[in-house]
Amino acid sequence: MRKSIPCLIGIALASVLFSCGSSTSEQSFDSSQLTRVSQTEVDQVIEAFIMAEDSSTIEIPAGFYEMNSQLILDNKTGVKIKGAGMDQTVISFRNLKSGGEGIKIVGNAISIEDLTIEDAPGDGIKAQHSDGITFRRINVTWTNGDKSKNGTYAIYPVQCKNVVIDECIASHSKDAGIYVGQSENIVVKNSLAFGNVAGIEIENCDNAEVFGNTARDNAGGILVFNLPGLPKSDGKGTKIYDNDILDNNHENFATPLGEGPNGNTVTMIPPGSGVVLLAAKEVEVYGNRILRNKTAGISIASYQVTGFPAEAPNWSPYTTDIYVHENEYERNWYQFPDFSRELGKLILVYNAHGFAKTQDIIYDGIWDEKLSASIDSNPMRVCIQESEIENLRFTRFDLSKGEENITASKDATPFKNCEVKVNTDRSGLE
Repeated sequence: MRKSIPCLIGIALASVLFSCGSSTSEQSFDSSQLTRVSQTEVDQVIEAFIMAEDSSTIEIPAGFYEMNSQLILDNKTGVKIKGAGMDQTVISFRNLKSGGEGIKIVGNAISIEDLTIEDAPGDGIKAQHSDGITFRRINVTWTNGDKSKNGTYAIYPVQCKNVVIDECIASHSKDAGIYVGQSENIVVKNSLAFGNVAGIEIENCDNAEVFGNTARDNAGGILVFNLPGLPKSDGKGTKIYDNDILDNNHENFATPLGEGPNGNTVTMIPPGSGVVLLAAKEVEVYGNRILRNKTAGISIASYQVTGFPAEAPNWSPYTTDIYVHENEYERNWYQFPDFSRELGKLILVYNAHGFAKTQDIIYDGIWDEKLSASIDSNPMRVCIQESEIENLRFTRFDLSKGEENITASKDATPFKNCEVKVNTDRSGLE
């Protein structure tokens, strides 16, 4: 997120699980066992980025590359960056003393594939102002024991068009592992995000599909946010389907707002959050396995719940036009909702099913009162059509009378007999 609401640590050890429909494969490797390439070979890679011409290929052979400078591809078209494989080509930025991103890309019709990026001081790989950017079989991670030293985003396209993230791995970032921001025409598929604060995040974006992924062991699994004050305001049109959203009960180790330059809103996400929709517009969530997330499977919330200022030009704080259906839920009886964050405390204490009960779906119940005098008319068009919904733990909160008078209802009737059509188009994004 940009300025806005126990773990897998190893010495360069990545554990990889791809989810693509029903098929899975596993791969493990220890990058410390790879051959350290010479400084001459490192310099050749740096030079290849600097001297790249349009429609060229940058080949990065197998080996462990210890960088002391960023890799920057600036204003190029049709360049392919290709390693020998995630377990063969590893680019380490542990020795980088200045700069933010490990790899920075600005250009059109760019692809990067088959390599691992470790220990960037800021973001692992960032693409900006690019039309046509593909990340395929990229692993981005941090190997610090102290996660507060990790970078903010692992895979980070922002202000881009036509984005494909396929068969990638993102782990241990102190914000979002896979973050797509202020962009349009997006596919995130067949990828794994684990050990991050947020696994996968779509923020202020138009026309996105997120499918076939595994988000596990993050504080929050998959997030769709619209935040105020960004160059691109409200995004709309996201489908989240056929994902495994599992055991996202990791501690939230994000930097809080006001505590350094990278403080952000993701700090408010309570551990145990499967899917979080915040000020989201036109989102369909269906056919996912949302299992063992200890606080809530799906959280539907308007921006006011953060307590931050909720006004900005051409932006609305309300979550609207949401369609949740045909998902699978599972709860562990021995797990309690998180109480380290305010939203977690709300769920812990005030849910409609009893103290300390994990919820399948929550709705903060905040609506635009200019549209209706009552939420019973479903003015924000939040539609929930889960099978056996009466057996789900659904809570709709009423926060309108202040913190001392919070109430909650398990009645999903106003949200049951409707559906929202969410239109997306991923043609050309394969």
